[in-house]
Amino acid sequence: MPINTLATATLFQNTLDLIAVQEATTGWMDANAGRVIYNGGAEVKIPKMTVQGMGDYDRDNGYQQGSVTLEYETRKMTQDRGRLFQLDPMDINENNFVTTASAVMGEFQRTQVVPEIDAYRISKIATETIAANKAGMIGTGYTPGATGTSALRKIKEGIKAIRERYNGPLVCQATPDFIMELELELAGKIRNTDFEKGGIKTQVPAVDGVPLISTPSNRMYTAIKINDGKASGQEKGGYEKGTSAKNLNFFICPVSTPIAVTKQDVMRIFDPNTNQKLNAWQMDYRRFHDIWVLDNNLDSIYLSVKEASV
Repeated sequence: MPINTLATATLFQNTLDLIAVQEATTGWMDANAGRVIYNGGAEVKIPKMTVQGMGDYDRDNGYQQGSVTLEYETRKMTQDRGRLFQLDPMDINENNFVTTASAVMGEFQRTQVVPEIDAYRISKIATETIAANKAGMIGTGYTPGATGTSALRKIKEGIKAIRERYNGPLVCQATPDFIMELELELAGKIRNTDFEKGGIKTQVPAVDGVPLISTPSNRMYTAIKINDGKASGQEKGGYEKGTSAKNLNFFICPVSTPIAVTKQDVMRIFDPNTNQKLNAWQMDYRRFHDIWVLDNNLDSIYLSVKEASV
């Protein structure tokens, strides 16, 4: 009996969108997309608000008039990525197509899509923070575990730098090396806190109430090179460390600072009778994604860079 490929594609699309947020270490950033206006395509509109400070109250004339400005910045998702996969009907039949396709797409998203989304978001945050060059917001020349260094002091310096400007909830993404040094230094005194991402609440270590999100070192770069999947030397697709990229130990920012959006385009599945190119099942995967930090929030991000300079 033929498989309803339309229903199957819709099921895959909804499931993969949810998994992308839950498995990405940066999935917490997607929660801020609720403020974004998205009507399809590659463009989004992001609200930006500014208000005046307080004035004196006058007993005769009352309040001083203040102003509030709400503008919508139009931004474009620059990351339009995808892949096509073909499954030979000799290897599978209609009854086990869904199982096999789920395994293929699940592995692709886990090992390729999610790491690239993480690496892109982190590198863009780092690039824009470095370009903004706000005083006291970039720490350099620290290697976790180096003689005479303190992981606890480093993270507290970062938290203090942000607290001078912002008092809301913060989050820290850090390499396993940094978190290990911090845990060794605190010797069992480190506390856990609740952290929610993609609708799933977990327990993560925290310092001063700031949750620490463990992030693989190969996603913690100040810049990445994104392979197009077709040019010579780029056939493997995916991403790699940028030529001039530096290694991040951690970054800290308010939960509300990064605005991330990831949208999967309509996933298409063709059975062997419909596929005009090959006698094979064909799956087309396409995803738009990007991240933005508004100009008035660029002073709320702290970077710790392993190298001596950026």
